[in-house]
Amino acid sequence: MDTAVRAWLLAQLGTSTDIPDLEARYTRLGTARAVALEIVRERLAELRAQPSAVSVSSVVSINTTANIASYERQITALENGEPPAPDDPDDGDTGGPDTIGILSLVERPRR
Repeated sequence: MDTAVRAWLLAQLGTSTDIPDLEARYTRLGTARAVALEIVRERLAELRAQPSAVSVSSVVSINTTANIASYERQITALENGEPPAPDDPDDGDTGGPDTIGILSLVERPRR
């Protein structure tokens, strides 16, 4: 795992994430996106295993439903390829100078 991948993972997962754990997962899974998805899914599972709301009348109220929704949105974004990871395979649609495209000419009807 290079520094760009490590920085991307820390940006997705937070700076308190254990670096040796990230490196072990990256070695096992092969891509930064797979590592991020695995960790976020684990965090979501931990939240779902706990009560989503706890309230003590006139003392304290804790609600984690917004956190659950946030993790679900992050998983959806990661599954859809957003944001791009440094080690994502290039889809070839960069539009650079070496790109080959197809142009289709269609005759317009005369007036």
